[in-house]
Amino acid sequence: MKIQFCGATTGVTGSCHLITAGDYKILLDCGQFQGGKAQEELNQEPFPFDASDVDFMVLSHAHIDHCGRIPLLVKRGFAGPIYCTDATADLLDIMLKDSAYIHEKEAEWHNRKNERAGRPEVEPLYTVQDAEIALKQVKPVLYDQLVELNDQIRIVFNDAGHILGSAITEIWVTENDNVSKIVFSGDLGVMDRPILRNPTLIKKADYAIMETTYGNRLHPENAMDVHKLMNIIRDTAQRGGNTIIPSFAVGRTQELIYELNRVIDNDSEYRKAFENLMVYVDSPMAKNATEAFKKNAQVFDEETKDYISRGDNPLDFKNLKFTKSSEESQWLNINHEPKVIISASGMCEAGRIRHHLKHNLWNEKNSIIFVGYQAEGTLGKMLVEGASEVTLFGEKIQVKAHIHNLEGFSGHADRDGLLDWLRGFQKVPKKVFLVHGEPQAKIDFAQTVQQELGFDPVVVNANAEYELEASSGEVISMTEAMAEAVDEKTVNEARANLFNVRRRLEDIIYNTDLAVGNDTSPEQLAKINNIILELEKSAINLGATLTEGKDGTKDIELTPADKASIAAMKELEQRQRRDSE
Repeated sequence: MKIQFCGATTGVTGSCHLITAGDYKILLDCGQFQGGKAQEELNQEPFPFDASDVDFMVLSHAHIDHCGRIPLLVKRGFAGPIYCTDATADLLDIMLKDSAYIHEKEAEWHNRKNERAGRPEVEPLYTVQDAEIALKQVKPVLYDQLVELNDQIRIVFNDAGHILGSAITEIWVTENDNVSKIVFSGDLGVMDRPILRNPTLIKKADYAIMETTYGNRLHPENAMDVHKLMNIIRDTAQRGGNTIIPSFAVGRTQELIYELNRVIDNDSEYRKAFENLMVYVDSPMAKNATEAFKKNAQVFDEETKDYISRGDNPLDFKNLKFTKSSEESQWLNINHEPKVIISASGMCEAGRIRHHLKHNLWNEKNSIIFVGYQAEGTLGKMLVEGASEVTLFGEKIQVKAHIHNLEGFSGHADRDGLLDWLRGFQKVPKKVFLVHGEPQAKIDFAQTVQQELGFDPVVVNANAEYELEASSGEVISMTEAMAEAVDEKTVNEARANLFNVRRRLEDIIYNTDLAVGNDTSPEQLAKINNIILELEKSAINLGATLTEGKDGTKDIELTPADKASIAAMKELEQRQRRDSE
């Protein structure tokens, strides 16, 4: 058995790792490289493996740096199933189609330049049609379900607490009657954050592949104190300015909506300050992603479920509006009333946020609040580090707005959070591979692990490949390995629900009769647990209980003067862009 690291080895994008076990190849993630021009060019390079040789793909979550090259993988020959959680599957449909649309538009722009210069045309990395073909290969499963990929490989998805549907994947591989267990962390979330559950602690693994985004950094104390965010917004509005928040459309945007809703509902001081202040979510993808959150409310944490049970929609409030059309987006920049604009992308590399920055960065009344990780080479990183001037759409823009970096809103665990996750292993894995971090972050985290936990992780650099030793000493059967996936709590919950299941599903009567006793095998408990999980989602369907009394999608009313101003602004920007080309 061996593992080849094919992405997220020198930075935080392009997650992609290939496991070869006997005659089978399993790909963990297939993400897009993001950042500067050099990073983007890596997306065009051939994969360091034959895509047609890959048998299965396992996706940790739906962020583009983890899923963004899936259509390209399929386009180059991958024909196998793509396994992910059901919530990830819902988001993946949104993310890949949006990404494909961007690639198509970028290719059109380059080809207009190439035609004038007499250069050959370029093709998009992939098209919307390519994305739709790839999505047909997606196989959604639920958290905690034991899935048999074949007679040698089984997987279980555990909640990673990073974004909706994010997963820590346990993989059991049988070779020569020995079972080895590999754990892939994906991206790990932060403990006690709103909406999502805490990252799952894994007890046992032979090998672990672990992210290190914040491997050498701590989130500031009280970083999730939303009052700091609210104070910035309030003070900006009082001086007549706009607050612009570049935010990832999936995850951070929904968390911001939740926190604003909660504080406005519970704090009279802020309720009064926000009484007439509008909050606009200017991202079609964010609107669709928010609907996906509502659909998958069964995976929310208990606090959020309590909100829902009281009849409150935690992802909506009175002054919240979702823009839909480009005209509505442009209107935001000709309307002079103080407002909050939440828009993608979170690193300011594409999307409507770049227009909002162009129209707001130059004004010292305004504030720009960053709430997520900013990768090297991105516009967001430049602004966080104090750039005094940036170029947007061919125009030099002075940076006079107040720049705030609320790093604690990031969905990634910090150094201590990563250490706590590692401490969850009852026995140190044979090897812990560190990926998905800037080079220094990985090196520093490896040193911290050595000092705090007493073992040396492997700092993965470039496209390295490692041989993994089969389990030695104690031989673990697949039945014993499966027992690890069904912990005591799951067993007790399964048995407590068996009689209800029996009344509702005749096709598992035989298994329920067996399970009443104490001699139930791990295979039987895993099968019953899978059925109960499916029942829980279909029966509870908390997403349908979300209140619909508040209209978060109402169109903005544009006057004829507004429309004329938008048309003039659009013509000016197009002229500036043509000049810059």
